[in-house]
Amino acid sequence: MSSGIAGRPWNSLSFRLTLWYAGIFAVTSLVAFFLFYLLITTVIREGTDQELAGQAEQFSLVLRERGIEAVETFALLEAQAAGVKKVFFRLLYPNGEAFSSSSMSYWQDIAVHKEAVERLIAGQRRVYETVLLSARKDQVRVLYALIGPGVILQVGRSMESSSRIVAAFRGIFLTTMALLVGLAAGVGWFMARRAVSGVEAVTRTARIVARGSLEKRVPVKPRGDEIDQLAMTFNQMLDRIQTLVTEVREMSDNIAHDLKNPITRIRGSAEVTLTTARTLPEYETMAASAIEECDRLLDMINTMLMISKTEAGVEMPAAGEIDLAVLAREACELFGTTAEDRGVQMTCDLPAHCPLRGDARMIRRLLANLLDNALKYTPPGKTVTVSVVETGQQALLAVRDTGIGIPAGDLPRIFERFYRGDQSRSQTGIGLGLSLARAIARAHGGEIAVASTPGTGSTFTVTLPKPGPQPADKLL
Repeated sequence: MSSGIAGRPWNSLSFRLTLWYAGIFAVTSLVAFFLFYLLITTVIREGTDQELAGQAEQFSLVLRERGIEAVETFALLEAQAAGVKKVFFRLLYPNGEAFSSSSMSYWQDIAVHKEAVERLIAGQRRVYETVLLSARKDQVRVLYALIGPGVILQVGRSMESSSRIVAAFRGIFLTTMALLVGLAAGVGWFMARRAVSGVEAVTRTARIVARGSLEKRVPVKPRGDEIDQLAMTFNQMLDRIQTLVTEVREMSDNIAHDLKNPITRIRGSAEVTLTTARTLPEYETMAASAIEECDRLLDMINTMLMISKTEAGVEMPAAGEIDLAVLAREACELFGTTAEDRGVQMTCDLPAHCPLRGDARMIRRLLANLLDNALKYTPPGKTVTVSVVETGQQALLAVRDTGIGIPAGDLPRIFERFYRGDQSRSQTGIGLGLSLARAIARAHGGEIAVASTPGTGSTFTVTLPKPGPQPADKLL
């Protein structure tokens, strides 16, 4: 059902982006038209009002200079000149009664508004109103003006030509809007399709990956926009997933192999003892062997758990004050006997103190793994050197041996879990020591690196950050 819903065009992001684009464009255009429409109608109305006011001034001047009879004659002449269907004039007493007018046969529907006359009597200079003639669907702009003592002029002008201009503008706008909205929808669809094409490529790749093909990657274009950054991030995520899946498969194979041998030995020993043993010491030997193998398995499982917890941040190092030089000196003393037994000379180049913040137990485990690893692969007569050097805000712990070295092909993988090179398979171990050392170093905000030459020896260098100066309030 979900795939069917996703396949509907109106549910697609392109459709919604197009709808939004066209909608915003239409609303913006309507607002612009409305403002422009108001501007046009306002300009036309103000122009008409100025013409009416000018005529009122002329009537006032004629009344002052030539009397009321001249005003009546002037009104007739002005109406005939403009057209009796374009303009009308009406002279009123202060009570609103008309005593003279131009031809009113065309303007019978326009009455005298008592309210306008009263506003003039109250002192207002001019009163404008717009009258809608419903029979002709025409608008008339009417002016009431006091042109002399006791004489009120009512003059009206048809706005038919202005209405035609506004109606033509409205029709042109609606036609243009329809075309522009259609064009905006087309342009919006094109832009939306281009914008989401990268997302669709990521979706296609994700579907292929979901079917099990981890090698598929999203094509990245050189534009460097947000979609390309998404594609690059998605590809990086796939690389990480593929690496993790490969590591999980290899680790599963290694775990199965490392668990199979001791379990097989325990079962074989128990089976032989049950079928052949006759005395108590033989059963005790079998039990001791089984305990030894179980201890080895438990050590491997505990080490794996510690690596996983450390890398996942579940088991964080305790933030205590430690001295790396003191811990390294203790490790040298602890492994000194083992080095003696193997005929290996161990030297320590350590400062008096090297303060750090970290977990002493975990750092001891790191030192033990590195020293045990160095002693395993250093033949008698050779040397293992432990040194600590302070450089600015870092402390460098180096374990250097003059043993068999590590082949160049094995160097990139020696910190992987359960990885053991060809030369290390003859030695005891499960391939987790260096993985744990790297996990501990990274948990302390540091890193571990290796440099090695076959036949010459190897150097493991652990870089750990030193604590910065404490704030003044903590020193008080």
